[in-house]
Amino acid sequence: MGNCNNSKDVNFDDVSLPSKTDFHMLFVIGRGGFGRVWKTENKKTKQLYAIKEMSKCKIVNKKSVSSVMNEKYLLSNLRHPFLVNMHASFQDRENLYLVMDLMQGGDLRYHLCKQKRFTEKQTKFFIVCLLMALDYLHTNTILHRDVKPENLVFDRNGYLRLTDLGIARIWKPDNENDTSGTPGYMAPEVMCRQAHGVASDYFAVGVIAYECMFGKRPYVGKTRREIRDQILAKQVLVKLNQIPDGWSEESADFINRSLQRKPSNRLGANGPEEVQNHPWFKDIDWTSFFNQTVVSPYQINCNHDNFDSKFANMREEEDNQTIQQNGLMLRRQSVQDLFNGYTFDQTITQVPFQNTSVTKPTIPHLNTQQLTSARRTNLEDTNPQLSQISSKKYHLVSSTPRLQTKSMSSSQKPQTDRSHFSNKFQFN
Repeated sequence: MGNCNNSKDVNFDDVSLPSKTDFHMLFVIGRGGFGRVWKTENKKTKQLYAIKEMSKCKIVNKKSVSSVMNEKYLLSNLRHPFLVNMHASFQDRENLYLVMDLMQGGDLRYHLCKQKRFTEKQTKFFIVCLLMALDYLHTNTILHRDVKPENLVFDRNGYLRLTDLGIARIWKPDNENDTSGTPGYMAPEVMCRQAHGVASDYFAVGVIAYECMFGKRPYVGKTRREIRDQILAKQVLVKLNQIPDGWSEESADFINRSLQRKPSNRLGANGPEEVQNHPWFKDIDWTSFFNQTVVSPYQINCNHDNFDSKFANMREEEDNQTIQQNGLMLRRQSVQDLFNGYTFDQTITQVPFQNTSVTKPTIPHLNTQQLTSARRTNLEDTNPQLSQISSKKYHLVSSTPRLQTKSMSSSQKPQTDRSHFSNKFQFN
């Protein structure tokens, strides 16, 4: 995609805002909590996109208005090659629509179910992709809070991208009441209603790496309480005699450190560099990964559907009473007003794409419980529900992350200090 930065001024009087009529809705490729995901084609440009269609009635009934407005707000201010980026958003009387990058490789959950488990080389590749995305979010003081295989999707080149910012939040202190997430991937401090920071996302990274290694999660249960009780009862560790053939001790140590129950002991508690400096990544050229010039060890066949078509096309039956109640709800102006400011067009607001020609940034350390207050203030100084034409809001988060960068050729690797990992692998 390259750098789409364009300095040409926009005359908003001449702007035509996006709508459903701009797209051919080709077929359903997935389902979400509020509706369906469509493969679509822009009628004018012939460009393919995914459109996330969400029912306003379901959103209101599930008390999730703030969640969907928050997702749109964050996506309109973020743009990165390891995120599934938003290009536009719009609405009609019944639904909200998010126009997103089309990812035709399916999600990691689909491929886990098909493959059962992955090789170490494949898993390391997946984890590096995920770390790239989390670096960007964390440096912009955002916690994803729902990192899981369903929210990691493949592009046609086998690279993973992180999606679904519905429950992502700009970090703030005293967040012990923010307990959203998916049991099995939620960090212990989140499940136990304690204040949490970036280390909570890295716990989920450890769970995913463990799942790729063994084909199952480290803590399994039917309910949130069962999983929480398991976590409190025992610290899961990959032991030396449990490491599968073809996997290294470094990989097991990475998982063990990521799954530490105490966040201050967890890998990533001191920021992204601590994770990148782990010996498991000693052979990683971060610049090449950032520029996506490394060939993926897991090849995607995009000539067939990489999703469960039966689930995607499953119809939800609604009785006449529900249909009537929903119709009355949508007629109320107070309900429609809940979604004011949802419309957005990236081509109008000119939020540029991350320049993938730059080198991999050097990322400052972020404490588990503390993030730079100035950055958080910059992100919070605007009401997420301001109108789409507000010029102020589109400068909150730069497309090029607000990070330090250093000049580095593609053959050079970041200088790392792995001395604190030497001979300290955790297998006991």
